[in-house]
Amino acid sequence: MKKITRNLVLALVAAVGFGAVMPSVATAQTVKSIRGADVADPEPQVGHFRQLPDQAPIDREYVQQPPLIPHKVEGYEVTMNFNKCMDCHAWSRYKETGATKVSLTHFKDRDGGELSNISPRRYFCMQCHVPQTDAKPLVGNSFQRAEGLR
Repeated sequence: MKKITRNLVLALVAAVGFGAVMPSVATAQTVKSIRGADVADPEPQVGHFRQLPDQAPIDREYVQQPPLIPHKVEGYEVTMNFNKCMDCHAWSRYKETGATKVSLTHFKDRDGGELSNISPRRYFCMQCHVPQTDAKPLVGNSFQRAEGLR
């Protein structure tokens, strides 16, 4: 009898625990996206922004911000074997092209050792550097530039 009671109690505890972990259908239906749309709604069309025309380098908003890309990058190939950005930004080409040269920080490994070529973790430029667009913020904010950059 003790064994049956123990098994029933364990089953009850497991059922209650499982129920607490699994979200209810009602909860899932109230989830909203950052834009306030129901997550079950179809995705909105993408690309309703335009890239700004080529321009001078854009000011940074906070310390250590990666510089924004002040030109179009559509169609740029950045693969394991080729990086289109280096056609202009490489140390051997930046004077000729008038582009900003790649920072010295991109030639260090994760331990701070200097490398003769760009670090593999800094090779895919657009994981940090993004083109400037006229896209509006998804939500309102009260962001202020860093004190030292005002």
